[in-house]
Amino acid sequence: MNTHATVTAVTARIRARSAPARSAYLERLDAMAARTRGSDRMGCANVAHAFAAMPDDDRFKVVAERAPNIGIVNAYNDMLSAHQPLQRYPDVVKEEARRYGATAQVAGGVPAMCDGVTQGLPGMELSLFSRDVIAMATAVALTHDLFDGALMLGVCDKIVPGLLIGALHFGHLPTVFVPAGPMPSGLSNSAKAKVREQAAQGLVGRRELLEAESAAYHAAGTCTFYGTANSNQMLLEAMGLHVPSTAFVAPGGPLREALTREAARTVLGWGTALDGTPAAQRGACPPIGRIVDERCIVNAMVALLATGGSTNHLIHWVAVARAAGIAIDWNDFEALSEVVPLLARVYPNGSADVNQFQAAGGTGFVIRELLDAGLMHEDVLTVRAGGIRDYAHEPLLADEALAWRPSGPSRDEAIVRPAAAPFSATGGLKLLQGRLGRSVIKVSSVPDDRHVIEAPARIFDSQEDLQKAFSAGELERDLVCVVRWQGPQANGMPELHKLTPPLAVLQGRGFKVALVTDGRMSGASGKVPAAIHLTPEAAAGGPLARLRDGDVVRLDATAGTLDVQVPDTEWNARPLATMPEALRQVAGHGLGRDLFAGMRRNAATAEEGAPTWL
Repeated sequence: MNTHATVTAVTARIRARSAPARSAYLERLDAMAARTRGSDRMGCANVAHAFAAMPDDDRFKVVAERAPNIGIVNAYNDMLSAHQPLQRYPDVVKEEARRYGATAQVAGGVPAMCDGVTQGLPGMELSLFSRDVIAMATAVALTHDLFDGALMLGVCDKIVPGLLIGALHFGHLPTVFVPAGPMPSGLSNSAKAKVREQAAQGLVGRRELLEAESAAYHAAGTCTFYGTANSNQMLLEAMGLHVPSTAFVAPGGPLREALTREAARTVLGWGTALDGTPAAQRGACPPIGRIVDERCIVNAMVALLATGGSTNHLIHWVAVARAAGIAIDWNDFEALSEVVPLLARVYPNGSADVNQFQAAGGTGFVIRELLDAGLMHEDVLTVRAGGIRDYAHEPLLADEALAWRPSGPSRDEAIVRPAAAPFSATGGLKLLQGRLGRSVIKVSSVPDDRHVIEAPARIFDSQEDLQKAFSAGELERDLVCVVRWQGPQANGMPELHKLTPPLAVLQGRGFKVALVTDGRMSGASGKVPAAIHLTPEAAAGGPLARLRDGDVVRLDATAGTLDVQVPDTEWNARPLATMPEALRQVAGHGLGRDLFAGMRRNAATAEEGAPTWL
């Protein structure tokens, strides 16, 4: 199948735009790869420190026999249900490496915040910037510079982008990502959302709400809705950075352990054939900086659109691409969205959870359909010699041995559909632009009759102010709720998930409502139209700072516009509001926020990926 003309064109313009930076990146990568291996290059004292705690046999292998040494970067903690299973992964990896004459060390740990714990709390203002902290911590771990390959152990929202950004700064190393898998299905996402809406209206109390939340989030593994964490996993599959179809295999079982062991073999250049033929040397695993090229990035963008994935990746993957010397923007997402069909309905874009998605065909089905339709580049490198077509398979244990079978037809067309009969002919994300700036909207879960909202604006300085107004009964009408001072430079660009229940209640009562914000919402906006990531942000002098209560705002997801019905002369003459000093003080102090002041000052725009390291 020939690659679709639009996919080819978008890739070509990204390549042309990126040429100087990408060329410089690859020159640095080649210079690093050409050096003498670490333990031969370093002084004796350096080497002795590095291997002092190793078992004697491992120390002999890596120094005298010059055996490969894998650096493990682990995002384990048991605050995140998704990361709790990672506790014993390093021991499994070390054991498997020894079987193949290699060694492995935990090079370092990285922090991992649970956004579910910090939603609506001050900690959420550190969340976006934690991505860059994780990238820097990954660099600290790998800068010991004694490794012939790396394994990245992590799953959740900022953790995978941070690990990936960090790994790409060591792009000369073969690198494989190792996930943990989703928790078992509990209370359905739709039932959980209903209880949240009831709580917002005062129809149920804290006890009932806590019971519902605890029934939904109840075990080790990732949350089961298709938010940022699970979108991460889909994108890593599409980029060929996992062992094939590893993403949504549950933790704790023999298949999950077999896939983790296969990750260790893969980074060493060994690997099990699809048919289960035992591990053999199948060629060196390519350096991650060579794998992640323009085609690889476009494949990730296509997979995101085809599955209605998290809008957070319109920030994160811009930053990821930048780390590899590649420049992408929201126009590229918009162009791809026009030709990429929606193949999956997973909550919040449907009622299914990720376990049901996996059972219906999962990542292997989606990648197979996109490849067969010419919507993904097939001529790409992956961590496996078989290339991206290997990822159109699903893993199994045959007589306790790992193997893969080709992905077949959809096992539930209410969840995944073929490219020839999609849920929608276009992707789930849209770019909005106009006099209020540029923003994105996730339309895959918004009813068609809500794609255009025109109503008076009500301005809020925080999500707490909106919640208070809702509780006071002040929002019982058609309106566009505007929450500003929520961008990277203002307060770190938190996710505003606490807004979902009250806005959903208002929409359920028949009002035409929408949200406009320079903050983030991920997939949690659900069925309410939400123009998010608005750039330039209000705190940087963006046009949102000109908006006033009562101004009529038009959000048109069909036409791709976001505008205000105010005459140009009046609009241009208006002074810009400034962030209230009391709000600025709150955003700058307490619970560690003081330490992130430099990141707030240095953060680029959301469309640039909000990196703080430039």
